[in-house]
Amino acid sequence: MIIIGELINSTRREVRDAIEDRNAGFIQSLAVKQVEAGAHYLDVNAGAFVDDEVEHLLWLVHTVQAVTDIPLAIDSADPEAIEKALAVHEGNAMINSITAEKVKLAAIVPLIKKYKTKVIALCMDDSGMPNTAEDRLKVVDKFCDEFAREGIPLEDVFLDPLVKPVSVNSSFGNEVLNTLEQINKQYKGVHTTCGLSNVSFGLPERRILNQAFLVMCISRGMDSVIIDPLDQRIMSLLYASEVLVDKDNRCMNYLKMVRKGVVKS
Repeated sequence: MIIIGELINSTRREVRDAIEDRNAGFIQSLAVKQVEAGAHYLDVNAGAFVDDEVEHLLWLVHTVQAVTDIPLAIDSADPEAIEKALAVHEGNAMINSITAEKVKLAAIVPLIKKYKTKVIALCMDDSGMPNTAEDRLKVVDKFCDEFAREGIPLEDVFLDPLVKPVSVNSSFGNEVLNTLEQINKQYKGVHTTCGLSNVSFGLPERRILNQAFLVMCISRGMDSVIIDPLDQRIMSLLYASEVLVDKDNRCMNYLKMVRKGVVKS
């Protein structure tokens, strides 16, 4: 399971304050803790700073990469901010994210190729945010056709089926599960990922729903997730689920994480 640590995000008040105050120690501690907990990528987001996002994003990239050599997921809706961050990033980063909207796709694809990045591809196009698995898979087809034309390997692509709240429509969780299953049947080599927490928006005891949804997504073939790796309960369920769907040979990773104290009942 490829884990993308989500905590260095300027929408979180304590992170925004640390960025404003240039509190490198706080940001670096958050980075190191996520890596120690098992993160393979660290998401960095300065999007809350509308007028000076680029300056803050570049500071985040330098600050985090000073204490860890794992790649970053450059999280921005602004292609200019993404390119400037990629230019100073050491190694091959991830772009979070791209949609199949024509204008946005045209702006980001050249950056994927130039910097040889991984990319999170959201199942959304110019027709809006899809509700059904069928409509999500139409967007997946667009992405995969475009990436094939541009010579972007599918193993560099992380398809995100776009999780929507079940509080709005009780079918939304199941539509994501069906999408994941079909992607893994039809597109060999491509990764699948998602941000879990949207599924529980607007409901009480959200962590329970997020945890259950993670297990169900893994059972449908999802091989990456954007989560808080410091949440021991959800990390324990992640490693346990990998064992149960035969994604952990001889349970070695599970046993390793038990010994490290990451997995606990």
